[in-house]
Amino acid sequence: MAIEHKSEIKIDIELDENRIPEKLKWTAKDGGVENEETKALLLSVWDSKSKESLRIDLWTKDMPVDEMKVFFHQTLVAMSDTFYRATQDDKMSATMKDFCDYFAEKLELKQK
Repeated sequence: MAIEHKSEIKIDIELDENRIPEKLKWTAKDGGVENEETKALLLSVWDSKSKESLRIDLWTKDMPVDEMKVFFHQTLVAMSDTFYRATQDDKMSATMKDFCDYFAEKLELKQK
């Protein structure tokens, strides 16, 4: 089967003299994103040869801690949804969602 379309996701990182991210920008033209600034990113890829995940976790030094907590919560919820779509495992997906609720409660992220 021939490849009909190729897509690119680009991440630009501006570092300070200590190699700490100061600015993060990303582009995903197919998604309508062009050189958008962000404060944090978490990227995971699967290495099928070594059967392990590889990660790049970056955030700018001016990323507020309260926003980082919300970012992590939303990422965990999204991972729960992705896990369900990938596996159709209702029980574990529900367990993951329960943990997300617990996480939000302990960090006092949910409105009362």
